[in-house]
Amino acid sequence: MGCSSCSNGAGGTPRGCKNNGSCGTCGSGGKTTYDWLEGIALPSGVSPFDIVEVRFKNNRKGFFRRKSIDSYHVGDVVTLDINPGTDVGVVSLTGELVRTQMSIKKVKDDHEVKRILHKSTTEEIEVWHRARKREEATRLKAREIIKRLKINMKLTDVEFQGDEKKATFFYIAEQRVDFRELVREFAMTFNLRIDMRQIGARQEAARVGGVGSCGRELCCSTWITDFRTVSTGAARYQQLALNPVKLAGQCGKLKCCLNFELDQYVEALKEFPSAKTKIRTSKGNAVIFKMDIFKKIVYFLELGETAGGPQPVSLEVANNLIIASENGKKIASISQFAIQELPDEVSKTYSNVVGQDDLTRFDKNKKQRRGSGGKSKKGSHNRHKGQRKVKSQKTNS
Repeated sequence: MGCSSCSNGAGGTPRGCKNNGSCGTCGSGGKTTYDWLEGIALPSGVSPFDIVEVRFKNNRKGFFRRKSIDSYHVGDVVTLDINPGTDVGVVSLTGELVRTQMSIKKVKDDHEVKRILHKSTTEEIEVWHRARKREEATRLKAREIIKRLKINMKLTDVEFQGDEKKATFFYIAEQRVDFRELVREFAMTFNLRIDMRQIGARQEAARVGGVGSCGRELCCSTWITDFRTVSTGAARYQQLALNPVKLAGQCGKLKCCLNFELDQYVEALKEFPSAKTKIRTSKGNAVIFKMDIFKKIVYFLELGETAGGPQPVSLEVANNLIIASENGKKIASISQFAIQELPDEVSKTYSNVVGQDDLTRFDKNKKQRRGSGGKSKKGSHNRHKGQRKVKSQKTNS
């Protein structure tokens, strides 16, 4: 079973990348692990790892043990022993990398690992596809039931088991929910075994997917597998304004990308003084207004009566002034140590590039064209009018 964009070949043979779904760039799922050990022979005396990774809906994955006589490849559709019932999934990884993935996700290789029964037959795949088609209608009907019962919860997704005998309902709720009446209603309406599973806001965004403010697919739905806590301290370290509209993602929580460069910012800020540091001047105390980590500039603000705007001071000079102030020395003013920007640098930074900042640059040309066109049309109209007069006089004579 290949990617959704290249699996339309004859007999189900993938076309395009021809990797049988192992490329990880198309419909195989953004969280598919690339098997860089594929094609490398095992050392002598070492048997292949007997556990494979299987992918389900929305990149949900599990580990299942295969029989010693069976061999599976990435993209194979397999039937799994879930007990009770059976499920259907797609093999997403085989070989020694499965052992590594189990270690990362802290899954033990013991008797609790469930087994693969066999490669799915045509009838089992048809039942699996029929169950997947029922999910959307089931989700809409379930939301109607929840609304009628006035239960304070949000149903986000429904996932059917491969044998079409069980359905898992994923929901979000801020408080504890009493499911007794709801589960009975679901069981009578859908004639299924019901499993209710609560997830967080980040897990919901990962299952639903979408595009972030950066213009790319959400990280949680493409490659993030562990959701770490994101605090407002990460934004403070990166000198970001605490604006919830800009810092919150589509899940309503702080964006996960705030943690990506946090370690580098914490390391860089070790060279900078504390934000509570003060320097004594003849005009009063000078406090730190803000810090530019990239340019290594500290902005000081004097709190005296004649205080002006923030004064930029280089990091090295700022540290020396702080040490001198701690030793009891007092300076006249911060402004005498401020960085003086050159006029040509300012003009280079804020230059007018071919008049692109003029919103009416096209309107002027249109007015000129319309004016010249109007005059020419008016002149030609008068000439035609004079010619018609001469012709009428000749006719009357």
